[in-house]
Amino acid sequence: MNVYEYCPKISDDRFLLRLVSKQDCDDLMRVYSDPKAVLLFNSDNCNGDDFYYKTSERMMQAIQMWLWSYDHGWFVRWSIIDKRTDCAVGTIELFRRASDDSYDGAGVLRLDLRSDYENEADIRQILSLILPPSFAWFGCDRIITKIKPAGKARERIFREMGFVSAGEPLIGHDGTEYRDYWIGWSR
Repeated sequence: MNVYEYCPKISDDRFLLRLVSKQDCDDLMRVYSDPKAVLLFNSDNCNGDDFYYKTSERMMQAIQMWLWSYDHGWFVRWSIIDKRTDCAVGTIELFRRASDDSYDGAGVLRLDLRSDYENEADIRQILSLILPPSFAWFGCDRIITKIKPAGKARERIFREMGFVSAGEPLIGHDGTEYRDYWIGWSR
């Protein structure tokens, strides 16, 4: 399956993951204007964007850029919908990395959650939906993700799912070294 021709939807009894939409703007403002949430976001190699948005206009620009990037095959950004409230409570980005460092060919996962969803149960349930099919969707045998030191719940769940500290830095397109990456392999 080519995720850039058809973006799959995945769901369970609690969450639906589907391609981000312009209609998610108001919901996602609650995520990207949440200072506690932004502290855990991965903005490595994102040209200075810290993903802290204070206006709907800036949020809409980000959504439009995410959709443009999807259309051009750069990455997929799913909205995470809480089915109980029919509200977008975060996003997940995935892509296959092409680089000159040890992470060439790895999938990269970025998880952005509203702070009230930053708990072990919600993180576990969301990752249980997206991780298993991601290896095949992105043609990779390993996935990396950044876990900042403050992300203790994330660290526990990723560790539980077989991820380990990657050790080596990720090298950005401009040569910048980025740390705090974790790696997991397909099973």
